[in-house]
Amino acid sequence: MSGTAADEFWPGCGFAALQRGADGQLGVSDDYLRLFLARPELAPVDESCQSERALHAALLEDPRRAVTAERLVRLQDADVRENYAVFLRFRQRLLGASSLQASYRGLFGAAPVDVPPLFIDLLVQAIVRGLLADADALQARAAELLFRPQRVSVHDGRVLAGDRDTLDLLKDTGGLGDLGRLLLQARAPVKALEVAVLAPDNAHAYWLAAAQGRYPMLLDLSHEIRQNLGHGLQFTLSNARSGLPALAAVLERWVAHMLGVQVHITPVAKIETTQWRWHLGLDAESTALLNDLYLDQPVSDERRARLVSLFELRFADPAEMHPEVAGRPVVLGLAHNDQGVLRLKPQNLLLNLPLHPMVARGS
Repeated sequence: MSGTAADEFWPGCGFAALQRGADGQLGVSDDYLRLFLARPELAPVDESCQSERALHAALLEDPRRAVTAERLVRLQDADVRENYAVFLRFRQRLLGASSLQASYRGLFGAAPVDVPPLFIDLLVQAIVRGLLADADALQARAAELLFRPQRVSVHDGRVLAGDRDTLDLLKDTGGLGDLGRLLLQARAPVKALEVAVLAPDNAHAYWLAAAQGRYPMLLDLSHEIRQNLGHGLQFTLSNARSGLPALAAVLERWVAHMLGVQVHITPVAKIETTQWRWHLGLDAESTALLNDLYLDQPVSDERRARLVSLFELRFADPAEMHPEVAGRPVVLGLAHNDQGVLRLKPQNLLLNLPLHPMVARGS
């Protein structure tokens, strides 16, 4: 992590406030809980009633303080009451688990998930942040896919992913905040902003932005680069700046850390069907697409075009796989939806890998 101190990026995820064990497990601290209390969903505003202000102050003083149902009822705003109820359920999960990792794994049991996606993303971000002490900028940017939705588009034959919220804000304001929004509403000219694609020569810009909790850089997710020579001729080069190998490396670390299983993940352009025995999508779109392809169901060209990449996952020790597929590669898919939004779900790797029953019980 050249030029970047260990705790200098993604400050909003609260990693610096967590207790860190030698095994990489993360323990909840009071300051970590205070980060959630400072969020706009819970922080008092001018219209907040006195009961809300008193509750917030009491929890800031002691984030583990018990809160009775009667005290919640005294909050005048129904949305505020619901927000506090959600936070208290989330806090109970955090404090009832041995670590942040255990709390995250416990979310995906038989019962419906009762934690908002935002809180789940913040958990993932903090856990992933702990896996990146020696990561380069490309791996750190690729890791953002595990907890921040992306907008995917194709430019000059390159598949580019950008942080959805950042791109939407730029589109809405021209990068000039409220002033830009007003100018756009008035149809005044606003200079278009160029969003850079992350590469080795601008990695420093990534670290500077990440240290401020910003996500402005695009990630190239292309396998290859095709160049047109004219006269109907073109040639294809492998994309040395692709973020796909970096994403694969992050997913390998995720599986090893969360399941204790070593795997090797390789981006591939196609899968040999004779080897295809088990697959899982890294998102809802690719899950449905792979299911249909595996069952030889008709798939439109438009749906196929949403597939960003395939990956081949192999276990370092085939004995850790389910006996029915031991030694076979696992097919992974990554795709965006019909709106161009990619939502990677890292829990899919924890829930759907073909683990040997003994390994699954141990994890």
